[in-house]
Amino acid sequence: MSIVIGIRHEDKYELERRVPIVPRHVEWLVKHYNIDVVVQSSEKRVFHDEEFIRAGAKVAKELKRCPVIFGVKEIPIPALEHDKTYIFFSHVIKGQKYNMPMLKKLMELKCNLIDYEKVVDEQNKRLIFFGKYAGLAGMINSLWALGLRLKYYGYESRLLKIKQARYYHSLEEAKSDISAIGEEIAEKGIPEELRPFVIGFTGYGNVSQGAQEILGLLPVKEISPEKLLTLKNRKHIPNNIVYKVIFKEEHLAEPIDPTQNFDLQDYYTHPENYKGVFEKYIPHLSMLINCMYWDERYSKLITKDYLKKLYSKGRPKLDLVGDISCDIDGSVECTVKPAKIEDPIYVYNPFTDQATSGYEGEGILDMAVDILPSELPRDSSLGFSDVLVNFVKPIAIADYQLPYEEIDLPKAIKKALILLRGELTPSYKYLEEHLES
Repeated sequence: MSIVIGIRHEDKYELERRVPIVPRHVEWLVKHYNIDVVVQSSEKRVFHDEEFIRAGAKVAKELKRCPVIFGVKEIPIPALEHDKTYIFFSHVIKGQKYNMPMLKKLMELKCNLIDYEKVVDEQNKRLIFFGKYAGLAGMINSLWALGLRLKYYGYESRLLKIKQARYYHSLEEAKSDISAIGEEIAEKGIPEELRPFVIGFTGYGNVSQGAQEILGLLPVKEISPEKLLTLKNRKHIPNNIVYKVIFKEEHLAEPIDPTQNFDLQDYYTHPENYKGVFEKYIPHLSMLINCMYWDERYSKLITKDYLKKLYSKGRPKLDLVGDISCDIDGSVECTVKPAKIEDPIYVYNPFTDQATSGYEGEGILDMAVDILPSELPRDSSLGFSDVLVNFVKPIAIADYQLPYEEIDLPKAIKKALILLRGELTPSYKYLEEHLES
C-alpha cells in the first residue's frame, strides 16, 4: 500500500508564501521512503510548482486522494474534508474564539488534528517552529520602521537605507545592509538627542533570539534592567553604542504580597498573585521588541491608560514597539489590530484610541504583523522543513483507527494530537468549555 501525503497551498493571507515541506525534502521522502507527495498548485508560493515536480512530487488542484495533509496556517472551513489527518498551526489551544468554528467542523468531519505549536520535547520546548524567523523579520521591519519614524521627527538617519523584510531576496541580503549601517554607527555615532539609544526585549526564546541576531549586526552593548534605570545619569555615554536590555519574568511582575520573593514556577502557576511592574522601565526605552508568550492570566506590559499618561507629558523616549508576539489587545495594548505585510505599521494615538496606517501622526508607532516569517519565505520554509521532514513518515503511516493510547507516533507528535477521529484527546479536553461558549 502506497503512502500518500498532500501539501496545501496557503490561502488565509494574500502574501503567505511559505510551505511546510520544501522541494529538497520532498525529493528525500520520495526517494528514500517511497512516499507519494501531492502538492496543491500555487502561483504565489515561494517554491514554484516546477521545483516540486523536479523533486518527484505530483502537482494537482485538489488533495482529495491524500489522507494526510500538511499546511502552515489555518484551513478555511469549506476546504476541510471528512476523515483527513491535518497538520498545521490551528491556533485553538488558547480557546481562540475565532477558530472555534473551524475546530467544531474538524470534529464533525471526524478528522485528526496535529498542531505544530504543541510538538515539544521532554522539557516542553518546541521542536518545529518559525519563531526564529518571526524574530529575524520582525527586527528588520522594526529597524526599517524606526528609520521612517525618526524621519517624521526630522532625523535623516542611516536606518532609511533598510527595506521592509519582504523586499529582500534573502536573509543574507538584509543582514548585509544592516551590517553596513552598524559600521557607520560605530564610525559616526548616534545623534546626541537620541542617546542613550536603548532597545528592550521581552522574552528570551526562539523569537527573541532571532530578533537579537539582527540587532547584533549593530554595535551593541547589553546591560541589565537594573542598570537601565540609572543609565541616563552616567556622565560619559559612548556616542556609537546601541544598548540592549533583555527582560525576563522577574522584571515584568512582582508578588502582590511584599513579604514574598519572586518565584518563577509560582508565577507560572499562580500569576494572579503577582502584579505588573514593567512600567518603570518604559521611560528609559527607545524601542521595545515584544517577543514573549502571553495570555490573559498575566499582567500587561503597556496599557492604554499608561500610554495616555505618558504622552500627556509630551513626546516620550519610546518611539516604537515591534510587537512580534502580536497578541491583539494583549500584553501591549496599543497593538489593537494585526497589521498586514502590505501595510505593516500604524501609529496608535492614546488620546483618540485610534490607529492610523503608516508612520506619521501623534502617538506610538506599532509594527505588528502576525505572519512575519512569510516576509522571509524561502529561509523560514527551509528551516521549518529541516525539522518537520523527520516526522513526516511516522505521521503518514500511523494507524489513527487505534485507541489514543495505542497509536504509534513519536512522543512529541502524540503530544500535539489535538483531535483523534473528531474527538478531543485527553490533554485537550479543556477546549470543550470554549466550544460551548
